[in-house]
Amino acid sequence: MVEFELLDRDGLARIGRFNTPHGRVETPALLPVVHPDPTRQPVSASEIRRRFGLGAVITSSYIAWRTPALREVAERGGIHGLLDFDGPVMTDSGAFQQHAYGHVEVGPEEILEFQNGIGSDIATVLDVFVEPGVDHAEAEAGVATTIERARAARRARPGLLAVPVQGGAFDDLRARSAREASALGDVLAIGGVVPLFEQYRFAELARAIASARPHLSPGRVVHLFGTGHPMTFAFAALFGVDLFDSSAYHKFARRGRLLFPEGSVAIDELRERTCRCALCEEIPLPEVAKLEPVERERRIAEHNLLTSAAEMGVVRQAIRDGTLWELVERRATAHPALRTGLFAALERGEVFLPTEPASRRAFRETGPSSYDRPAVRLFRERLARYTRGLSPARTLPRIALSPDYLSRVPLSTRTGEPIRWESETPFGRVPVELLELYPIGPCLSSAEFESTGRRTPSDLTAELRATGSEEFDLERDWTEEWTDLEVRSRLLWQYGRSPAEALARHPLRGQRSRRTGRLRGILAGDIPVFQIGNDGLPRPSFRGGEMLRTALPPPRVRVIVHADATGFVREGRSLFSRFALGADADLRIGETGILVDAQDALLAVGRLLLAPHEMSRLRRGVAVRVTAHAKRPHEPEEADPDEV
Repeated sequence: MVEFELLDRDGLARIGRFNTPHGRVETPALLPVVHPDPTRQPVSASEIRRRFGLGAVITSSYIAWRTPALREVAERGGIHGLLDFDGPVMTDSGAFQQHAYGHVEVGPEEILEFQNGIGSDIATVLDVFVEPGVDHAEAEAGVATTIERARAARRARPGLLAVPVQGGAFDDLRARSAREASALGDVLAIGGVVPLFEQYRFAELARAIASARPHLSPGRVVHLFGTGHPMTFAFAALFGVDLFDSSAYHKFARRGRLLFPEGSVAIDELRERTCRCALCEEIPLPEVAKLEPVERERRIAEHNLLTSAAEMGVVRQAIRDGTLWELVERRATAHPALRTGLFAALERGEVFLPTEPASRRAFRETGPSSYDRPAVRLFRERLARYTRGLSPARTLPRIALSPDYLSRVPLSTRTGEPIRWESETPFGRVPVELLELYPIGPCLSSAEFESTGRRTPSDLTAELRATGSEEFDLERDWTEEWTDLEVRSRLLWQYGRSPAEALARHPLRGQRSRRTGRLRGILAGDIPVFQIGNDGLPRPSFRGGEMLRTALPPPRVRVIVHADATGFVREGRSLFSRFALGADADLRIGETGILVDAQDALLAVGRLLLAPHEMSRLRRGVAVRVTAHAKRPHEPEEADPDEV
């Protein structure tokens, strides 16, 4: 079976890699569709690799099989010889032709045997293409036949096998098909969706992917048939799609249309040099429009390939930066139909929650839908738990949580009655002590630019005095009380009320940044036990991990390490997924967990790169990056240099 290695991620979206007999595939990857007949291909497969940097392609084994001249070459020199391509080649099996023409002239066993014989790196099961509009009974029959064929194909296929996920518009059938495909396939290919792409039915597409996605094994490669237009790449990646096949670069070229992430443009309508890519610097697009038909089609196809490859690079970078949701929202402005797809994805937000990270480096608003992202949903759910049962709060203008401001804000009346403060934010009313938590702290919103000026500490004091209240002391320095409140609130937010109370029995005190004055650490005596990151979350040192192990019963915040890896983890080596025996299901990607052996002895603490449910299902890659360990227990996690 395939060994997929996850290297980086943003939620479900993944940067990863896997090996094939003809080389490694780095994902997300664009696989251009190449015709097996070189005379019908405007850009050769070898050029696609050499000039455009696209290292893998997909072609039709069915067309090669049913065309005698092509079949002879493929059987003699393999599919790589036929295409003159030395990289990974995925072959489909005729299901698209079944959709387009109503039938194919080959059986599932014969076409798989042909794919085996011609050396396909990834062979595909000949599935039953379930059209989006069929009824449940017909869709169910198609799924059952596809599963039966996939089981037979698995027995007959020694190499990588792509198993299509069918089910039409029915959630239960998509889920069943996804589970069966995960047990049989190396590549899980979401199929039956080409009509949805062609007709811009992106809301239905989102629902089809969302119904299958929770049931697809994280250890497999996910392929989405038909996602050829670059404006859809970010949208598909959001659901964790790893492989994208595209014939659009050629189909649109035949119609004289140029592909861009914002949509497509008819080349005959261009009068200005709207693109300055390397190809367009050679011949401006208005001049390409005047070329002879064959050369014109070739140049447009090359332009579309270059644009598609560039957009895939943009998607990959957004995954690395943790800004994919922002990119999807921007791309959704390209077409109203794509916006409906985004809205449908948000309606199925529970699909994204298991792999939603604890935080990201930034949260940038692009429009109203930004506040429906899974990150906001999780924040609001946790905020509701935090504020449940608390007394009413007074309103305070939003301020920086530094002594310049906090020293002026009272936390009790002159008679000793506690005062709670909340501020208005783009996410609603939030307790002031939580204003630095993700997504509030790093949020860049339009509201920030509507203010007439920056509020100074003196302005804040004047506003408090203007309330006319005599019930609290505005001359007192309240910094120490605010520091204690911030320490308690961060621990309560992260670990819950009872564990926070248990931790508070230790002599804890907050430590503020010398540069910004913000809370950046929690000490027990003089020993650092928690570091406060830029996301506002407490992250334990090794000593803090010991405190958590005592305060929280198993399996809370724990990752259990296999005996074969305990020695390595104790010395600070990362925990690889195959050595993770189990983990607290409530831990989130990016949070810091405590790594223990089977007897609950503390080995290390570290940040999760995989969600708990993924750890045992990925054979390769790091599950937890160790940040402090038993061999050097007093070294805290490296601080952000901007906050020292």
